[in-house]
Amino acid sequence: MIRNALAAACLGLAVLATAAPQALGQTLRIGLRDDPDILDPTLARTFVGRTVFAALCDKLFDFDRNLEVVPQLATGWRWDDPQTLRLTLRAGVVFHDGTPMDAEAVRRTLERHRTMQGSFRRPDLAGLVAIEVVDPLTVVLRLGAPSAPFLTQLADRAGMILSPAATEAAGRDFGLRPVCAGPFRFTERVAQDRIVLDRFPGYWDAARIHLNRVTFQPIPDSTARRANLQAGALDLIFALEPGDLAALRRNPRLRVAAVEELGYQNLNINVGNGPRALSPMGRDARVRQAFDAAIDRAALNQVVYEGQFTLSAQAIPPSSRYHLRDAPPPPRDLARARALLREAGFTQPVPVQFMVANSPDHRQIGEMIQAMVREAGFDLRIHAMEFASALQATARGDFEVFLSQFSGRPDPDGNIYNGSHSRGATNDGKYSDAEVDRLLDAAREETDPARREALYADVWRLAIGRDRSRIYLWHRMNFFGHTARLQGFQPHPDGLVRLQDLRLD
Repeated sequence: MIRNALAAACLGLAVLATAAPQALGQTLRIGLRDDPDILDPTLARTFVGRTVFAALCDKLFDFDRNLEVVPQLATGWRWDDPQTLRLTLRAGVVFHDGTPMDAEAVRRTLERHRTMQGSFRRPDLAGLVAIEVVDPLTVVLRLGAPSAPFLTQLADRAGMILSPAATEAAGRDFGLRPVCAGPFRFTERVAQDRIVLDRFPGYWDAARIHLNRVTFQPIPDSTARRANLQAGALDLIFALEPGDLAALRRNPRLRVAAVEELGYQNLNINVGNGPRALSPMGRDARVRQAFDAAIDRAALNQVVYEGQFTLSAQAIPPSSRYHLRDAPPPPRDLARARALLREAGFTQPVPVQFMVANSPDHRQIGEMIQAMVREAGFDLRIHAMEFASALQATARGDFEVFLSQFSGRPDPDGNIYNGSHSRGATNDGKYSDAEVDRLLDAAREETDPARREALYADVWRLAIGRDRSRIYLWHRMNFFGHTARLQGFQPHPDGLVRLQDLRLD
């Protein structure tokens, strides 16, 4: 049951009091929209998990606020040729268990990412064919073909380096007590309640860390998150609803920050993942096109998010040069929707099972879409469930349509490949088209921006324009609320919080 605002605020105060025995000024308390999935970078797939990893697991590289690749565990790189990347590692870095973060640790971690059963990093490293340890601080990565997005993959979970001693000892249970080389080390996790990390004294960049503890508390209800922030039970919250902004801005003890996100919100449709794909939506692109035509994106955006988001029909945000300017979101067209259903042979209401995360805005979106598509001839039934459970359901094919969101990546490959390629790690609907696969593979290898643009345009024309494998709705603004005591906070376009240089007065 969703906690109401008052109950959640009281619960948040009680929980955080037990989880944070240190002085309040030394502990940063962060409210998350959902409970993260497994805390294993090889197997994880949620945005909220990436938020925790930003504190726990340093990567070979990171992104700055301009989305430029900058050094982290690697101090530099050089392309010896278009298929050979040479990395120079930072000296003196140790994991939370005291073992060295060296070239051999990089090799073993990347091998784990690309070979472990169930790895969601395998597609990110698909082009990697060999890893050579030159010396303790030098690694050479050999690719089977040129790869435009490869370096950016190493600035995300595929570049998070794990303690080989811990991964070998724990196996698939590594996520229960992860050991990385980030500024904070794992202390405890209570499912649906809290994740607690404590400062790692041996961190290589310790001079920039001014907090002793970070506590993450999952609160799916946005009103409850806001209430916890206003009550002083949290210091920083993500995913503020636009309707919350005015009240927070009037509070002198609070601050609001915003940045346009790289990701999108979409309808993930099961077109080939098990028996649930045998629905009208899964079997016939005309039904999916009709469903899309019945949706009024502008009304959804205005009512649920006060018009703050950017309407879209594609995965790539307008800030990217790869955004297709000639593929605007279609306006609502009930006549076309009804005609498409008749063409597909449906004269009775078309049943659709619609899964949403159990949060107020997602439930509201579901209810509005339910009313909209009913006018076109659909009988939509809403099923709300906890977010991590919903992800598990989609992975096993236990869904027809899922209202989902993706945090986005700087390179367009990160927004498209995994969701639309037949071998994509997050292609839960199991969309498969040989020509789309060929185009996506070619776009990965193409380093000329103009030719990449043309390839992605062809992907959109087939996968979305023709097949409606997904229905994209909008690109979001990422709103943060935080206590005025928090100094040094700057929002990044990827939505992640870097804890370096943050202070609590």
